[in-house]
Amino acid sequence: MKITILGSGTSTGVPMVGCSCPVCLSPDPHDKRTRASILIEAAGRYILVDTSPDLRRQALRHQVPRIDAVLLTHPHADHINGIDDLRGFHFIHRRLVPCYGSKETMEAVQRNFSYIFSGMEVAGYAPLLDPHVVTEPFGLFGHVITPIHLYHGAMPATGYRIGGAAYLTDCSRIPESSLALLARLDLLIIDALRYTPHENHFNIDGALAMVELLKPQRAVLTHLTHEVPYGDGSKLPAGVEFAYDGMVLTL
Repeated sequence: MKITILGSGTSTGVPMVGCSCPVCLSPDPHDKRTRASILIEAAGRYILVDTSPDLRRQALRHQVPRIDAVLLTHPHADHINGIDDLRGFHFIHRRLVPCYGSKETMEAVQRNFSYIFSGMEVAGYAPLLDPHVVTEPFGLFGHVITPIHLYHGAMPATGYRIGGAAYLTDCSRIPESSLALLARLDLLIIDALRYTPHENHFNIDGALAMVELLKPQRAVLTHLTHEVPYGDGSKLPAGVEFAYDGMVLTL
């Protein structure tokens, strides 16, 4: 299984518009962050987690040939507003792609992007996604996908575990019931927004505390703001590193 970090940035991306801070002006390509998303390649299939506003750019950059399934974590704009870019794939394969998420997420996405799911005949839009509400582990292409209930501030969000890897973006708290689903991880990719506290996200200290609790073999901190220069990764504990766009993780 291969996981590609398509985007490692927060909702504004990095550089952030109008900003001239050292990270936004950094020449280090690791500091150029599009909005958070990952691509899982498993059993010859391509599973996209979130449809960020940068999806077209990400798919072109990584020469993604198709999308076979979509997992959604929550309905915030920086995680779903690139959903229309799935139309390009549909023009080639002409089939419905299964899409999975919580009840709250699927309701919000279907309400805000109804034509993606039902089509819009008068405008020539065909349906692209087949929605599935998930609360329990489910099978997908020979793998078991386990939804992980999270809190993103006061709102619920969903992480996902596939095999020995878990992706927990946009979270500030992991309920006790979810911790049991995250034992014995080979890889944990987790929200670590910035150094200063934030009510809706783990900051770096909070993410490191979760890494210490869960003890994965390897941990990658993602959804980073311009407060975090990639070069600071040298200060992280052994086995922990910052995500960057294009990072490839193989299990």
